Amino acid sequence: MPKYVIERNIPGAGKLSKSDLVGVSQKSCSVLAEMGPAIQWIHSYVTDDKIYCVYYAANEDLVRQHAQKGGFPADSVARVSAVIEPSTAEG
Repeated sequence: MPKYVIERNIPGAGKLSKSDLVGVSQKSCSVLAEMGPAIQWIHSYVTDDKIYCVYYAANEDLVRQHAQKGGFPADSVARVSAVIEPSTAEG
């Protein structure tokens, strides 16, 4: 299944409390449960004013549907074409 990176502009995201993050995660998981196995949340990175999420999804439309149903922004959705890491340098 393709992997996507979603950029969500959320001013003050880095100041969200643990309780806030739990609530957002619960909302996301409940929407995903309704949508079925064609979309899966892998993890997210919270920065000062953005959250970057990594998902597996059959297509970009499912990623955008999840955002709409959950009330989350999806300012940028990009399909991952490759993953590189330090071991990639070893050829």
